Amino acid sequence: MPRANETTSKVFYKGKTDDFVIFVDDLDILQKWKNDRSIALSDVLNGWKIFVTHGHGPQGILDTASNSQLENEFGTKNEDECMIKILEGGEYQTAVSREREGPNKPR
Repeated sequence: MPRANETTSKVFYKGKTDDFVIFVDDLDILQKWKNDRSIALSDVLNGWKIFVTHGHGPQGILDTASNSQLENEFGTKNEDECMIKILEGGEYQTAVSREREGPNKPR
């Protein structure tokens, strides 16, 4: 049976030394947040983690960004401040996960 055919929304930020990705719920709530900062970041983000692709663009392998990577790129290791900078300066992207087949059950 096919599974994992879902849309993923993210914001890709091309940095000076690394590329960063954070996942968001959807474009609508992101646009609302950009115009109304009283909306909590937790309502915009889909998970509270900043990922780095080691310069391989938005499709690269995602690793958790280290404090030193955040400090080098954004001048702070405070994740809230870094996420705001990524949301403000990044590019919104969506992708549909490829459909996968699970293992067949024995009959």
